[in-house]
Amino acid sequence: MSSSTANKEELEWPMDRVRSTFINFFKEKHGHTFWASSPCVPHDDPTLLFTTAGMNQYKSIFLGTCDPSLEMSTLKRAVNSQKCIRAGGKHNDLDDVGKDVYHHTFFEMLGNWSFGDYFKKEAIEFAWSCLTEEFGLDPERLYATYFRGDKSSPCDDEAREIWLRFLPAERVLPFDAKDNFWEMGATGPCGPCTEIHYDRIGNRDASKLVNADLPDVIEIWNNVFIQYNRESDGSLRSLPAQHIDTGMGFERLTSILQNVDSNYDTDIFMPLFAKIQSITGAEGYTGRVGDADVGFKDTAYRVVADHIRTLCFAIADGAVPSNDGRGYVLRRVLRRAVRYGRQNLGAELGFFQQLVPIVVELFGVTYKELKDQEEFLTRIIAEEETSFGQTLDKGLLKFNDLAEKSVGKVFSVIDAHFLYTTMGFPVDLTGLMAEERGMRVDKAGFHAKMQEEFELSKEAHKAKMMGSGGKDMTLEAEQTSYLINTSVTPTDDAPKYVWNQILEGCTVKALYLGRGLSADGIGFAESVSADDGVVGVVLDQTSFYAEAGGQVNDTGTLIAPNDTTLDVENVQSFGGFVLHTGRLSAGAKISVGDKLNCSVNYTRRQPIAANHTMTHELNFVLQDTLVNEQSSQSVDQKGSLVDDLKLRFDFSWSGAISRDQLATIESTVRDRIQKAIPVYSYVAPLKNAKEISSLRAVFGEVYPDPVRVVSIAPHSIESILANPQDATWKEYSIEFCGGTHLNNTSEAKDFCLLNEEGIAKGIRRITAVTGNLAIEATKRGDQFAKKVTEAGEKQGLHLESEVKLLNEELKSLSISYVTKNSLADVLTGYSKKVVQWKKQQVTAMTNKIVKHLLDLEPSTTGDKIITRFDFGADGKMAKSVMTSYAKKGKKAALLVTAGNQGKFMVLACCPKSMKSMDCKTWVSQSVESCGGKGGGKKDSALFTVLAQDQEELIQGVLEKARSV
Repeated sequence: MSSSTANKEELEWPMDRVRSTFINFFKEKHGHTFWASSPCVPHDDPTLLFTTAGMNQYKSIFLGTCDPSLEMSTLKRAVNSQKCIRAGGKHNDLDDVGKDVYHHTFFEMLGNWSFGDYFKKEAIEFAWSCLTEEFGLDPERLYATYFRGDKSSPCDDEAREIWLRFLPAERVLPFDAKDNFWEMGATGPCGPCTEIHYDRIGNRDASKLVNADLPDVIEIWNNVFIQYNRESDGSLRSLPAQHIDTGMGFERLTSILQNVDSNYDTDIFMPLFAKIQSITGAEGYTGRVGDADVGFKDTAYRVVADHIRTLCFAIADGAVPSNDGRGYVLRRVLRRAVRYGRQNLGAELGFFQQLVPIVVELFGVTYKELKDQEEFLTRIIAEEETSFGQTLDKGLLKFNDLAEKSVGKVFSVIDAHFLYTTMGFPVDLTGLMAEERGMRVDKAGFHAKMQEEFELSKEAHKAKMMGSGGKDMTLEAEQTSYLINTSVTPTDDAPKYVWNQILEGCTVKALYLGRGLSADGIGFAESVSADDGVVGVVLDQTSFYAEAGGQVNDTGTLIAPNDTTLDVENVQSFGGFVLHTGRLSAGAKISVGDKLNCSVNYTRRQPIAANHTMTHELNFVLQDTLVNEQSSQSVDQKGSLVDDLKLRFDFSWSGAISRDQLATIESTVRDRIQKAIPVYSYVAPLKNAKEISSLRAVFGEVYPDPVRVVSIAPHSIESILANPQDATWKEYSIEFCGGTHLNNTSEAKDFCLLNEEGIAKGIRRITAVTGNLAIEATKRGDQFAKKVTEAGEKQGLHLESEVKLLNEELKSLSISYVTKNSLADVLTGYSKKVVQWKKQQVTAMTNKIVKHLLDLEPSTTGDKIITRFDFGADGKMAKSVMTSYAKKGKKAALLVTAGNQGKFMVLACCPKSMKSMDCKTWVSQSVESCGGKGGGKKDSALFTVLAQDQEELIQGVLEKARSV
């Protein structure tokens, strides 16, 4: 039995009991559905770096955009413990962690939710009962807060009156929007909230200590009454249904129930501290903060323990350290932890990765993904820790150099950004070292610069959703609620899987001008015309594919019987309502109730389908090629993009993929195209489909029930489902997918892998093309290979010139990545051949020149040979001549001029026996009048003179050399 397990058994309220008691209270006593925590990395929400609260995964329910085919759409009451990270963006506790005993970057949020079911009265009653009866907290130590109101929102008197049934008025306290109005982000669901605070000491009036940021009076539970949606212009709009979102800090509640002073003194963290001490040999954790924490030892304990949890959970949920977005945040977290461990606990490089097993032991039963990926977590953290060790030394040197050149007391944003982007140096450490020099870093400016890319991504997503007309064409809660209330049912989009047919007789159910562009502000109209610009159309049925799952939307035309047309540019699905966005033809008008025909651009869809089907095959082939009995890794999809020009596939893999492996991957996908394998799809119960042995699903993806299964195999999906564990299925690609696909792999024609690269720690990306684009890429590769072969027949300068041209052409050539690398190797070989030829030329020319000079020696009167020999202004040749003559010359020092267009050289050398000769002075004085520059020593020197008209200058140099 481990020490951590033993400690748990001694506690009345070990952490696992705290978590299960909360969940069971709502599940068994109040009819809530247990809904598992979503990943702490929200891959499908561009507005969030990390999941920052329990309600994030329910955002689509609050907004009314949840896909009705998903089980989530049926939820009325839910309960869980949500994994959360607050280490970037608006919700960021990173810089506070370690400095006190209650901040964390990773934490669990115990929560219960109501979706249009119960509201304030029941929520407050449940909270009171849970705390005082289920967990047995002393009611005399509890305080409640409510929203006092402001200019834009009224006081929440309703919440206050409910609380007065349980608490005296002096313990029901009003606060402003900062504390009692909750918002998920700059936009989205929001509303007033009531907080429950706990006094750790008791037997006193602690009302003035509530919200005073003190460790003895802490907030433990927040009940948010979601009534509004924050619009992009900052205004509030009432939601069509009222919801409850509550969040209680799991770590804080556990510390109260275990009767300890802080979250870090619980069985959540103490086993981690014990492991840190065992690895580092540091003195034990004593819980000190501020000035009492000499050497920041306890601060370091808290930082390291908190940050290893954050990294393990984030990496297990699909994020990895990198140079942008959430990856950048994780890199900061890791490097902050490693720095504290090494500088304040005396840890050796490599200590941090050794903490992964204890995190898995503590939380791997509740969160199985940790145990499943323990080896991957360790490998990623180890690689990043090693990389930082190398970075630290280089960065320190560069920082000192930049700091010396800094003007004033501010270390510039540009320099801090350079250290980060070029050297991977964390700004936290830059700031610390700047402080030691009496300087400061403009961290706000730095983070603003780093946030720029993320904001651009967000804005790009928003612009795309708004359409080309500059309108907000998204449907949110008020729009979907309007549709439901006017008896519009979700769009039947099953015809999207039918090819090469015009879908006739589709009824216009709603017309959309854009949010805020109607009298009621919701945006719908009874009719639209060409004068309205970009408009949206909701039909009862459609054959258009709405963007989803990495596949771009269809384009095409909506056609009315009177030849009115709408060019469909964008297709999005909101809560099952498919919105076709585009512009009407000149003079056209359509109204609700009109009949339209859907005409999809199937010519454009065909390469999209080919790219999607081959993405499935690529996913399968990667696993089949890279993963074997010796490999501890697996290939998991981390992202994809499928359009009419290419496919892009991101996947987990640590380390480079060899050229031979890439060649195998490309040829295997091509082979599967040639085998003409059928592509089947079938909608099956989710439970049954999950039993297929070779099924590949995307981690963190929520699938509908029933779910669409796509197989690329010579067996029907019905036969696969009849015997789901048959080992035969492991030979074929089988995935959950709602995209459009080919009927047979042969329709893809060809496959060409254009590029393979690492895009983040442990994540790689393949870009490829199919169809005619692949055929053309292969043909270009063959044509270029022929040119390379022909170039190999040339010699010398002709070969050198040809290699330069071919290398430039190859850089931008869109051909097979494997072929490109192979041809680059051939050209490198040619370059080596040119270098060898040049060496031979230099040797031959040197021998010729030196022989000529030595022939002059017998006829020379005196101890100097001064002459001209125009072998070109080649520095290597000049040095070779000087070296050879110095060895072979007997009695005379040598000065030679050698001209070329635009400049000429003057070189001098002497035999080793001429100790009194100073060649540098000799040449320097000879070229003094014509501005020559160069250098050398007593036994040899080389100067260069820049000049177009050289004859007169050369003669002058020679005359001067004779007189020196």
